[in-house]
Amino acid sequence: MKNKFNIILLSFKNNVLPALIIIFIVFLVLFSNENLIATKKGLSLWFNSVVPSLLPFFIATELLGHTQIVYFIGNLLNKYMKPIFNVPGIGAYAFVMGIISGYPVGAKIVTKFRQDGVCTKREAERLLAFTNNSGPLFIIGTVGISLFGNTTIGFLLFLTHFLSCIIVGFIFRFWNVNDKEIISSRNIKMNNTENLTFSNLGEILASSIMKSVNTVVMIGGFVVIFSVIISILNNAGIFSLCSSVLTPIFASIKLDTSYIKPLISGFVELTNGLSQITLIPTKSISVTITLVAFLLGFGGISVALQVLSITSKSDISIKPYFLGKFLHGIIAAILTYTFIHIFPVFDLDITPIFSQNVNNVSLTNSYTNPYSLLILALFIFSTIYLIINRKRYKAYKNYH
Repeated sequence: MKNKFNIILLSFKNNVLPALIIIFIVFLVLFSNENLIATKKGLSLWFNSVVPSLLPFFIATELLGHTQIVYFIGNLLNKYMKPIFNVPGIGAYAFVMGIISGYPVGAKIVTKFRQDGVCTKREAERLLAFTNNSGPLFIIGTVGISLFGNTTIGFLLFLTHFLSCIIVGFIFRFWNVNDKEIISSRNIKMNNTENLTFSNLGEILASSIMKSVNTVVMIGGFVVIFSVIISILNNAGIFSLCSSVLTPIFASIKLDTSYIKPLISGFVELTNGLSQITLIPTKSISVTITLVAFLLGFGGISVALQVLSITSKSDISIKPYFLGKFLHGIIAAILTYTFIHIFPVFDLDITPIFSQNVNNVSLTNSYTNPYSLLILALFIFSTIYLIINRKRYKAYKNYH
């Protein structure tokens, strides 16, 4: 009897994906007109918001990967990784690049660590839980500037996103602490690519552009295909069913039910959900910002599938990642609420969160350019660090 059940279960697993693809194709035909509109909206969202914000940044980070800057930052954080996050010092590289580059760079680096055998399975799972995050230019550029039209909101969301990933990393230091796997060597060359010089600038720049374009096109493909999936779910009545189930919960916390469908869309695909939430009119802007913070932390099923496609090449379990991202979203929402209402350091004129009075909503743009402050801080930090570590820098250059 047990063998028969196992055969049925195996048969179900083998046929579930083909069945889902067939159903997807059928719905593509049934809702062809609506799906065409969704495809156009997905392409428009990708081309007008994602590409201008991310493509230059991806090119810059690709070029940065051919320098030693990230190596020095990772080296600086080495001594903090084990006591704070219970991961090896090389995890600093995944942490820094995951923050700088955004999804799914952190997952790629952690998977490479595991494939190279420089971290245990449990350490890789702890790293994956907090090193795969939204990048600063997506949060500040796409969300803050393109969707909200306000740079200050972008910096607020990035700050809470960054703090949340650190908190998640600290919480996950206790994930499977009884790790009996032994790693013989922790050594890894963080930058095994060709160093950038004036003589090879053109070649490396061309290569960086091609890689960045491929990444942006892949993101566009996910945005478009999940735009269609969201359209199918909406036209098939799935969203309406979920809305009817969630309406009493939203009403109990005095949260407008018009946020339900955009939130579900954000669970499916991040960019579409963020776009829909920011377009909801005459609502308390604080509610919108808090919900956006949650979605940015969670990342959505689309990003999770990208991560799964990467980690499936190793023995890393995806479960800690799902748990970590959900926790990330909750913590980011709480921190965002706290910064807006308890520590009003950001110049936002908003109505109280979950308030019934949502008619007078306004934003005050900051006249101080925060980009210049960020660049100045990075320059000062880099200068001080290089001065302090000039002997180590010279030794590293002579060695390589």
